[in-house]
Amino acid sequence: MSTTSTSLTSPHRTDGRLNLHFYLSLTTSQTNLRVVEQTPPLRVVRGFNQPGGAAMAHLHNVSGGVLGGDALTVTATVGPGARAQLTTPGATRVYRHRSGRPDAVQTTCFTIEAGGLLEYLPDPLIPFAGSRYRQTTRIALADDAGLFWWEIVAPGRETRDELFAYEQLDMTVDITAGGRPIAIERLRLEPSARPVTSTVRLGPYRYFSTFYICRTGQPEAVWIDLEQELVALTPSASMGQATTWAVSTLPRDGLVVRGLGCTGRDLQTTLIELWQAAKHRLYNAPAILPRKLY
Repeated sequence: MSTTSTSLTSPHRTDGRLNLHFYLSLTTSQTNLRVVEQTPPLRVVRGFNQPGGAAMAHLHNVSGGVLGGDALTVTATVGPGARAQLTTPGATRVYRHRSGRPDAVQTTCFTIEAGGLLEYLPDPLIPFAGSRYRQTTRIALADDAGLFWWEIVAPGRETRDELFAYEQLDMTVDITAGGRPIAIERLRLEPSARPVTSTVRLGPYRYFSTFYICRTGQPEAVWIDLEQELVALTPSASMGQATTWAVSTLPRDGLVVRGLGCTGRDLQTTLIELWQAAKHRLYNAPAILPRKLY
């Protein structure tokens, strides 16, 4: 009887895992994708070739979103000289927390080896009313490795008038270059305890975004020049406009762009412009938008 009782009352947890390896073919100069492991609800259907020899893949969650109790782990390695782009087929929805279950958790670990490049361009994260979600992202860059990664966070389901109705949102970021940290972030939002609409947080804005642009080994002057170029592409930091932006160099090997917006579309439009400019400056190559339809 005790065994049955324990199994009925123990928290349910879905352990979804996805492990990808992008590698460069020395004969074709094309990056290929190998799926090392995938367990539901995480899935990659296939890789797509892009101009310039890169490979692109969609990160699918076949359950339609992140459920209370989910523990999801996405791991990807970009091999030496490989070029990879990861995106999602749509927004990541985080559903309401269920009493008695653990918080929903997603851990993402990327390793970008020497001369590799990863463009991680997911659609917005939408935390539903009553949700509890913890997201951890760890990225390690080797020599001459590059990264373009943006994140957009929505206030909730606006069509249902859900604005900052989630219980808790935790986001952790650790980025290293050559084994040394270049970016460390710890964010916790608890709207009921500390209103997100406070002027010291989002104020009148509903969406926020972060965009990391990195390439190890570039001289400091490159980042100073790129910072000035990107600042010129963004509206000056003042309230009362659709978006507001800030651009800052990291201690080395990169910079970070932060944006606040009234809509996700406003942010995404500018993020694409910034990505295009930075890709041209760092790689003398065009930024190719992810393919969203098969």
